[in-house]
Amino acid sequence: MGSSLRIGDVLRYTSAKDPAQQQIDGHANFHFVTHSPLRKRASLEAGINPMAQVEVAGQPRRPAVLIRSSPWKAGTEQTPWHDVFDLDNGHIRYFGDHKAGLDGPPGSTKGNAALLDAFSGHQAPTDEERGGGVPLLLFRAVQRNGRVKGYVEFCGLGLIERAERLVQWAGHERTTFTNYVFDIALVDLTHENDQLDWAWITARRDPSVPDEEALALAPAAWREWVEHGHAALPRVRRRVARARVSKVQEQRCAAGSQEEKDLRTIYKWFEGRKHDFESLASAVAARRLRGNGHNYVEGWLTRRSGDGGADFVGRLDLGTGLAGASLVVLGQAKCINPGSTVSAEQIARVVARLQRGWIGVYVTTGAYSEAAQLEMVEDQYPVVLIGGSELARDLRGIARDDHGGDLEACIEHILNLRSVTVTNRRPEEILLQ
Repeated sequence: MGSSLRIGDVLRYTSAKDPAQQQIDGHANFHFVTHSPLRKRASLEAGINPMAQVEVAGQPRRPAVLIRSSPWKAGTEQTPWHDVFDLDNGHIRYFGDHKAGLDGPPGSTKGNAALLDAFSGHQAPTDEERGGGVPLLLFRAVQRNGRVKGYVEFCGLGLIERAERLVQWAGHERTTFTNYVFDIALVDLTHENDQLDWAWITARRDPSVPDEEALALAPAAWREWVEHGHAALPRVRRRVARARVSKVQEQRCAAGSQEEKDLRTIYKWFEGRKHDFESLASAVAARRLRGNGHNYVEGWLTRRSGDGGADFVGRLDLGTGLAGASLVVLGQAKCINPGSTVSAEQIARVVARLQRGWIGVYVTTGAYSEAAQLEMVEDQYPVVLIGGSELARDLRGIARDDHGGDLEACIEHILNLRSVTVTNRRPEEILLQ
């Protein structure tokens, strides 16, 4: 019999697919943990791996869909997109399996079709329909013992919040294709000590087990979602309470990595023309603040003198109509040597400008000192920090999505072709447009 999957645990995934051994090479054996007697072995051979449906009371039930992301493939011709795994905030953005050169609509591929079907169940209006909803089990490939294959980290249990069609660049082919991207909410497993009991999936694979009986084995948060639907997501989403202080070295790009090369390119581009860096910072802040589905409006850049601690202004819209609110966003851009750090005093300059209902964004090519981060956390300053490695990663994403992966063409476009004006307007005027 299988056992439990624990979030953050790394499992050994071998081509032999033998469920007999509990551990292989010092790691839990994926096929031991996910073993269901008399059922076909669970698989992570593809990115999206839907288990075979069973018929329960005359209706089809898919036991689960196992999803694997391979970060080491990101940006290649085979996988030109970059999935986003934000485990601490319970959010995963996962790109579907349609690729350049495939015939048929993007929803016709095996993986996309399975996820779209799961999405329909996750949006079902009644608890009876949601009771048969498909669990998504999220994994990502990790490097161990110098290998990028054969090891996977369990990242949690998810359900789809949003499915969106988008146009993507096809790697080095310099052409485009249409695909789906899925925003997945990770379900809180605190009640289960961050573990998923495989017995639930085994029960869902048994056609003799009704939905209600299988649901009794599901995690508590999943059962709450089944009972209350979409309205329960804020309560059942995974959140990790942690000290949000990263060591400076942890913020640096890995030596020799593409991110390090990109960051050096960015810094050299703006060396001697650092005011122009504000346009780049505004574009990256916009991408980051829109990343979780929020509506962000870019406003303007401030004049070089008398900016009062703000380099750009934007607006973050939350909700709509009477259930909505808009926040003024004050941005600070600091192009410094990637080996340098931003101090608490420098961040305090932005904080001093914030009024009620405003938030700050600080974008730099460097890193943030631990003292600066600690002050932010202890005083609960509403400031988003984007350091050099994140800046390089986000800008590379913009280049990949809109400029065929050409980083310098992306920078030129941001500086010369975007319609962000320079003005000395008061920040609160952004609420009127």
